[in-house]
Amino acid sequence: MCIAQVLGMLGVFAFPALLPHFIQLWDLSNSQAGWISGIYFAGYSMAVPVLTSLTDRIDSRKIYIISCLVGMIANIGFSLFSQGFWSALIFRALCGVGLAGTFIPGLKALIDRLEIRFLPRAIAFYTACFGLGMSVSFYYAGVMFKWLGWKIVFYVAAACSGFALVLCLVILIPRPVERNESTSPGLLSTLDFRPVWQNSTTRAYIIAYMCHMWEMFAARSWMVAFLTFAITLQADPTPFIAPTTVMAVAGIFGMVASILFGEFAVKFGRRRVVSFVMTISGLLGICLGFLADVPYPVLVCLCIGYTVFFQGDSAAIHAGVITSADPDRRGVTMALQSVAGFAAASLSPIAVGFVLDWTGGGNSSISWGLTFGAMAITAFLGLFLLMKTKNLDNL
Repeated sequence: MCIAQVLGMLGVFAFPALLPHFIQLWDLSNSQAGWISGIYFAGYSMAVPVLTSLTDRIDSRKIYIISCLVGMIANIGFSLFSQGFWSALIFRALCGVGLAGTFIPGLKALIDRLEIRFLPRAIAFYTACFGLGMSVSFYYAGVMFKWLGWKIVFYVAAACSGFALVLCLVILIPRPVERNESTSPGLLSTLDFRPVWQNSTTRAYIIAYMCHMWEMFAARSWMVAFLTFAITLQADPTPFIAPTTVMAVAGIFGMVASILFGEFAVKFGRRRVVSFVMTISGLLGICLGFLADVPYPVLVCLCIGYTVFFQGDSAAIHAGVITSADPDRRGVTMALQSVAGFAAASLSPIAVGFVLDWTGGGNSSISWGLTFGAMAITAFLGLFLLMKTKNLDNL
């Protein structure tokens, strides 16, 4: 399932990876570029509450298969028909719908087929592979674009969604959903998030997840553009490593960090570990944008370090949401987590685009410093909320 997830994510960050090219190709403003990046996660957020909640009533395997088909169609459509802002919005939103039916439903399909003692580690590896998928998406898009152009980038992403579908058919044996009829939510209450929100432990994890997603997806969407700008400030404008490759390498480090911090959370307590990670992430984020003119190798290391920390609390938060949930409401709990988190993820690239336009178009270190501050502020918000939630012993 981890391999299928990575294959299905090949197109997720293809647009942010090629953002400088599309800004020039379609004469986009930073705000418009932010909208196209963010609409992907808006499409995800609109679809995920329905698709994930239905996993409490329908085998997640079926939802996964249909969503792989949606991802294939969306990526092909982007290559064939996108010619500017509005057409790109439509197909990127549809791509987000495809991810909504594969990422969390894929996790649900996995945990439904595992013993409970294996869940924390399985969740850690699966969610960490989301970071691997992001890395592969960045690297693949950069390399494929260089040799064959942007249209082929999305055609191949569509083909890989097909491979993910085949893996799902082979790996996942059909499994009827087992429900306790006396406690399971009925059909009409499948999308009722109130019982989930009333669980104070789960609620705290979900809010922490929103803060995590705001920062991570804002940074992921705009860091290639930031590094591209930083290269123009260097004495030698030929970088020793391309920005898309930097993001790919950073994502690998982030994936490993997510697994390690997930293990630390089990040993030392989630509250302590997540608070530490958010603190370092916020501090790095506030400083990073102002350092665009430092030597490029130093900036690359700083970007990798920032990725390690803004991605590092992912597995710990995911595990907290799932293990604190009512077993009969895991699907709807994961749906609320996803819709809340990816709503934040959809808004943050747009907000960053507006900040860039308002502060000079990203043509100075000051502009990028304020922009990264807008990304990182939620790390401190999440930290503040964790400190205020005194009744949580294991967050």
